[in-house]
Amino acid sequence: MIAIGMEGSANKIGVGIMLHPKDGSPPQVLANIRHTYVSPPGEGFLPKDTARHHRAWVVNLVKRALKEAKVLVEDVDCICFTQGPGMGAPLQAVAIAARMLSLLWGKALVGVNHCVGRKSPFNILLKLSGDAILTLNFLDIEMGRLITGATNPVVLYVSGGNTQVIAYSSQRYRIFGETLDIAVGNCLDRFARTLHISNDPAPGYNIEQLAKQGKQLVDLPYVVKGMDVSFSGILAAIDGLAATYGLGGSEKAREDAQASGKSQDSDHKPTRADLCFSLQETVYAMLVEITERAMAHVGSKQVLIVGGVGSNERLQEMMGIMARDRGGSVYATDERFCIDNGIMIAQAGMLAYQTGFRTPLKESSCTQRFRTDEVFVKWRED
Repeated sequence: MIAIGMEGSANKIGVGIMLHPKDGSPPQVLANIRHTYVSPPGEGFLPKDTARHHRAWVVNLVKRALKEAKVLVEDVDCICFTQGPGMGAPLQAVAIAARMLSLLWGKALVGVNHCVGRKSPFNILLKLSGDAILTLNFLDIEMGRLITGATNPVVLYVSGGNTQVIAYSSQRYRIFGETLDIAVGNCLDRFARTLHISNDPAPGYNIEQLAKQGKQLVDLPYVVKGMDVSFSGILAAIDGLAATYGLGGSEKAREDAQASGKSQDSDHKPTRADLCFSLQETVYAMLVEITERAMAHVGSKQVLIVGGVGSNERLQEMMGIMARDRGGSVYATDERFCIDNGIMIAQAGMLAYQTGFRTPLKESSCTQRFRTDEVFVKWRED
């Protein structure tokens, strides 16, 4: 069985094609293509511009994915698309394309929760050039001991639009804690705008590289409220520091690039690198704290990090230190699967499709607020 997955909840549009062999062997990734809308430094990606980008690229990506996968239209069983959460206009752009393909090709339509898509289970065979095949373990909740040995992992979902600590129970993904305002990825992205850091390939990635040069830790608010976190006050505080020390704007960004990564001025005032370092250390420490508390609550020794921010090496390192102290371990994927992609939507959609789930055309509208714990996980029985 073959599923096409279409993801476009933010500034990336992805098309993935998954094959579920009928003999029960591991699913295979046949194609995984995406394209990113990159806005100018100092600017975020506006919904209307992002939607225009997705409309311009969606047909091209679908054609390329089919060609790369060597799949014909008649071989496809279902069209899966992100139904939410995400940015309204980009979601709608991709949903319209998915509906169009469903109607033109006469294929079943399956709406997928973006957050659940990130945690959909599979041990995949990724085709490489020639006859080589690379076996990957897609590290997630549901395959548990079969793939990773993680019998009951706590999931930290961190991206530009979501920050949640999640664990599975009784056919639902239960949210133990979450952000009370903006997501951690959004906090990082918005500070990148303050510093006029490039958005190519991603603002969070470029903050991570600059943070590696930082040495001075400045005081920032540390906001953990029970199991929940808040980032808006931290963003306001660090924006204020950038303004106080004159570190924001495009001119300072050019000066910083010419300074060859000096980490500290002679008068010991914090640098741009120091601010990035301090922001990362503070927000990631908050995330480690609430994740550890969730682990203690459910008695788990495993952590799975998913979402675009999950590819951050410093977050993985800090989480690893905590997990090792508890006698546990951390699992994370690389940028192919952490960052928004069509494969996660194809996989989650195929699992739902195999249980008989379909999305009628009249119910295929998108929502920006589609919570993880709203989804009934029919394909699990534990």
